Amino acid sequence: MPSFDIVSELNHHELTNAIDQANREVGTRYDFKGTDSSFTFKDDIITLNSQSDFQIRQMMDILQSKMVKRGIDLKFLDEGPILESGKGARQEVKVKEGIETDQAKKIVKMIKDKKMKVQAAIQGEKVRVSGKKRDDLQTVIQMLKDSDLNLPLQYVNFRD
Repeated sequence: MPSFDIVSELNHHELTNAIDQANREVGTRYDFKGTDSSFTFKDDIITLNSQSDFQIRQMMDILQSKMVKRGIDLKFLDEGPILESGKGARQEVKVKEGIETDQAKKIVKMIKDKKMKVQAAIQGEKVRVSGKKRDDLQTVIQMLKDSDLNLPLQYVNFRD
């Protein structure tokens, strides 16, 4: 019976490369000279440090452009507030990965509401969809691509 998995996985290597490129650009740009502006990535949190909230916003634009060039969906990012203190400003950006249980239930409900001849089951941080016809599975993929879930999804492990 044909099946596939719906996952939300991030390529960590590409993310690290995008952060390194953004750090390099911030280090060489004239408007960031002498500001000690930097990106740090630890425990799925990207921390942006600079002198003002304006520079933090510029840094966020740089990071997003580098991520897009590397093929990373911006939906993986969960931006926190910009915190200003006496010496500077910082922002923590959480990197989301995996499908949470409530999101997985929503996906399964969407598939079941279509009344197609497929079964959807939650398996940890992924949703497995199986059915008798390959066309039904492709219809499910297209339906999920067209929906507005605000979640970066990949369709992997397609088996006949």
